[in-house]
Amino acid sequence: MSDSKHFDQESPQPPKNGLILLQCLIFGLFCVFALRLWYLQVHLGKEFAEKARENQLRQELVYAPRGLIRDREGRLLAVNEPAYALGLVREDCKDVDATLAQVAAWTHIDLDELKRRFARGRKRVKPFNPLILVPDISYDLLAVIETNALFWPGLEIVIRPKRHYPQGAVLSHVLGFVAEANEEELERDPGLYLGDAVGKQGLEFVLEKRLRGKKGLDQYEVDATGRFLAHKVVRAPEAGANIDLSIDLDLQEFAARELEGRSGAVVVLDPDNGQVLALVSNPGYDNNAFVLGLSPEQWQALRDNPRHPLQNRAIQSMYPPGSVWKLLVGACGLSEGVIIPRNTVYCPGTYRLGQRVFRCWKKHGHGNVDFKRSLVESCDVYYYHYGERLGVDRISRYAFDSGFGKLTGIDLPHEKKGLVPTREWKRERFGEPWQGGENLNLAIGQGYTLVTPLQVARFVGALVNGGTLYRPNLLLDAPADAQAELPLSEAHRELIVEAMVATVDDPHGTARRLHRKDARMGGKTGTAQVVKIQGEDRLDTYEMPYSHRDHAWLASFGEKDGRRYVVVVMVEHGGHGGSAGGPMARAIYNHLFGKE
Repeated sequence: MSDSKHFDQESPQPPKNGLILLQCLIFGLFCVFALRLWYLQVHLGKEFAEKARENQLRQELVYAPRGLIRDREGRLLAVNEPAYALGLVREDCKDVDATLAQVAAWTHIDLDELKRRFARGRKRVKPFNPLILVPDISYDLLAVIETNALFWPGLEIVIRPKRHYPQGAVLSHVLGFVAEANEEELERDPGLYLGDAVGKQGLEFVLEKRLRGKKGLDQYEVDATGRFLAHKVVRAPEAGANIDLSIDLDLQEFAARELEGRSGAVVVLDPDNGQVLALVSNPGYDNNAFVLGLSPEQWQALRDNPRHPLQNRAIQSMYPPGSVWKLLVGACGLSEGVIIPRNTVYCPGTYRLGQRVFRCWKKHGHGNVDFKRSLVESCDVYYYHYGERLGVDRISRYAFDSGFGKLTGIDLPHEKKGLVPTREWKRERFGEPWQGGENLNLAIGQGYTLVTPLQVARFVGALVNGGTLYRPNLLLDAPADAQAELPLSEAHRELIVEAMVATVDDPHGTARRLHRKDARMGGKTGTAQVVKIQGEDRLDTYEMPYSHRDHAWLASFGEKDGRRYVVVVMVEHGGHGGSAGGPMARAIYNHLFGKE
């Protein structure tokens, strides 16, 4: 008894400080749990509710069709076809690396490229939306993927519109093409998504905002297994605007056939409003190949092709104008009062300036030549004479005022403005002063002067329509845009036009191949020397090396039954303008007016 009492008295008692500490610890933990609960339920409640809602609701983009492009008669030039893209839904894919490897095996696309696409896409695509890996797959591959779908969860076939150009190369330089948006375009435009196609060249590029539609948005309610329960249209897709061109498809195809096998350009304009009825550049390229995507080898072959099929020769290639330039120099001389139409210049076949001798294309000369005959027979000596008197300052100023050395403003990218040389330009370019002999070369369209076929067509159109330089226009509904007036009196303009008519009607005219009894035709040929040839000047064109042959020009107009057209043909290394360009231009007028 005493021992038990002794034990009770000596047993230790829990310290009061320890109890207080334990109580504080429990209370602290309770506060932490309470604060955490408040943080999750109240502070982040809306965010978690939204995430829960996202687990229940999925939103998918609905692709809008791109606007159609039609010719002036409503014939389709650019259309949309259904295409199948292969996407990856990350939320449903258990092994991304293995799935990408399988896609690479199916499509023969480099695995590293697929990984790069996946890395780019995951920044912009939600986990439950398909991330486009391959924007276009064949029907055969579609069947393979669908057959193996159970073994590769997460892969999804996405149906979307694909651009198609029924005429292919015939209109490739006008329409251009669409292709998959690159990283820079995706960063710049928030409306673009991985795998989207955008305009890269031609009208597809220039009119991108009008042609591209606005994507729609569909909302789906799903259960825990991902099964769709309900569907709601949040935003309907809006198709892009349809575009009607001034191009006449029949005429475009006909002109392309005439130019087939040669490098060059054909431009057909309505001179009274600037509408472009045909714009052909040969060789062309199949713009459908870009829609599907070119391999590096295909792109390199196209880029390095020595005939430069990607070059739009009507607006991007610059050529010496040859004797077509005499129309402008003649207009300049008349306007400056230097050329008097009835006065003559004697042409013995040569023109001497200091120690140099400049030759006329006609070896024994033309004899006494007045203004009209100088254009009809394209006498070089006549323009040597007046080129020396006019000088570079007046000719270049008149050329600028007539639209040369400037962009025409056509609705196509990468247009070149050509080159009208001046004293200042030569000093800056070569560090040398302008020489007197260069005035003579300038007067006959040789030397440094460079123009595009479209610039020549616009100038001839202004001569025909009363003197107005219209902006060349490819859109049918666009109003005529008068940019300037030729610095030329009505009397002088009519004098030049009548000389062009005589160039066709006169038996000695260089454009006589265009002659018709049922229409008023006018023309001016041009043979632009490419290189100065020694010892080959007597050879026939086709006996010369191809690169040494002259460029052939024919600038013309035709009027019949109230219809009026300008046709310009430029054949690279084609030889003489009349013999190379004449038959082609005549065939085009036969197509426009019907054969005699």
